[in-house]
Amino acid sequence: MDPKTYTDSALFLRATQDTLESDEAATGLMLGICGHLARHPARFRAAPCLKTVEDEAGLVLAAIMTPPQKLVVYAHQGDMDGGARALVESLAREGWHVPGVLGPSPAAARVAGAWSAFTGRETRLGRRQRVYELRQVLTPVPARGQLRPATAADLDLAARWWYEFHVDIFGKANREETAQSARFRIEQGDLYLWDDEGPVSLANKTRPTRRGISIGPVYTPPELRRRGYATACVGELARLLLASGREFCALFADLANPTSNHIYQEIGFRPVCDYDEYTFLERE
Repeated sequence: MDPKTYTDSALFLRATQDTLESDEAATGLMLGICGHLARHPARFRAAPCLKTVEDEAGLVLAAIMTPPQKLVVYAHQGDMDGGARALVESLAREGWHVPGVLGPSPAAARVAGAWSAFTGRETRLGRRQRVYELRQVLTPVPARGQLRPATAADLDLAARWWYEFHVDIFGKANREETAQSARFRIEQGDLYLWDDEGPVSLANKTRPTRRGISIGPVYTPPELRRRGYATACVGELARLLLASGREFCALFADLANPTSNHIYQEIGFRPVCDYDEYTFLERE
């Protein structure tokens, strides 16, 4: 199995799109990154790493990395262990700095194991997430409040909440980068607020694919939680996206947060697969 390297996302998609779209909710992250690379190349700091590993039956592994982010992987069929070894050897041979790996649990575990075996570096399992898919909203339309697109007038609030979300999830964030990200999403028409006599919750639509689209992040400030605002915001955004012609909505939920997982299932989201994230530790 010889890995193939692609110089741009269009070539990578030409080789992988049919396979990835056969499991579209599970591969929405990879497909979405490819779409973002094609539509907004200037937003990426460095050239992406785009690779596949194939055997005589077709795609074994697909991998994409947009430095400085972690490698995103997806395994389709065949010898996953052999595919992971071939991928890791190719990355190391070409000198890529890989901070970690993220993907469906079996694929991420095998790539992390292959990285440790080949480099002698330890790996650490970090966030564990579940991918959900929704095709029908089960919750009723809320009796009060409304979903509305965020506007330029909401930028200061949206930037603050975007920053606070990243601090909650990652333990740190860059205020300038999160402000730029919030501004971009408002300009693209992707950021929505639940408004109940003022903004109380935030949800973002992202990563459109051929049949579906993802929602995330979702954020309600601590002082406004447990009032149903996130349920209303996500449910009505999902209803809007389905009404626009999307067959399904997908989202990621942190398995360490049982409350959010319960809320999403009440709305109508159903589990698709689990994603694991590994960090590759530097040698001391």
